Amino acid sequence: MKKKWALILGASSGFGGATAIALAKEGYHIFGIHLDRQVTMPNVEKIKNEIEKTGHKAVFFNANAADPIKRADILDEIKERFATKEHPYVHILVHSLAFGTLKPYVTKNPADGISPSQMTMTLDVMAHSLVYWTQGLIHRELFAKGGRIIGLTSAGSQTVIPNYGAVSAAKAALEAHIRQLAVELGSMGITANAIMAGVTDTPALRKIPKNERMLKFALEKNPGGRLTDPKDIAKTIVLLSKEEAGWITGNTINVDGGEYVVNYIGEKVSQPIK
Repeated sequence: MKKKWALILGASSGFGGATAIALAKEGYHIFGIHLDRQVTMPNVEKIKNEIEKTGHKAVFFNANAADPIKRADILDEIKERFATKEHPYVHILVHSLAFGTLKPYVTKNPADGISPSQMTMTLDVMAHSLVYWTQGLIHRELFAKGGRIIGLTSAGSQTVIPNYGAVSAAKAALEAHIRQLAVELGSMGITANAIMAGVTDTPALRKIPKNERMLKFALEKNPGGRLTDPKDIAKTIVLLSKEEAGWITGNTINVDGGEYVVNYIGEKVSQPIK
């Protein structure tokens, strides 16, 4: 049986962590890229243990996924340690990096608004890095034909959230990158899709100002009567990884229980059928 690997950017929590475990249960070994300090390393070890319980490998790298030198070093190490001509092994690339600057664009005091370096960093981490990792895999002949690229986006790519401007721009750029990759890699049978997750209580969301109000509002308007869970996203990625999903590409797919299409609150959205 060919060895199949998934490479997950942002594998230590939230969507990335849940996806790593779900794909391991589906038979994938996991390369995980994450950036964690000592205080959050116990959660990283927990995820690795869950992967290894399935009988599959968990090879994790604690590094800045947007650093070009670190990226090259990791990809070179992967090729040297794991690649074989018989088994091109990275079948799934998941981009779930959530690190950006949450500041308004225009302020009276220039120090309070977003700077050019912060804008550049946010888009580089949360959008452009997907392209660079894809390039690195292709150039090293590490991406299997018929592979999958998945990028995690949000409704913020199309709507306005206070202080979310740079992240919103990054999410919109990520969706554009997905469409471009879908076309350029179509001849290899590699699909590329973005998943627009509903509001989810993750460490990344907790960093957004007034996140409690976002959670409350999403819960009130979601027809399913609950928030989106990271496992909902992981299950969708598993579905997209299957051979039967090989003709689905270039899309932004809402996975939110119908949350995004609801634009009103004030009463229970989903009423029992009488």
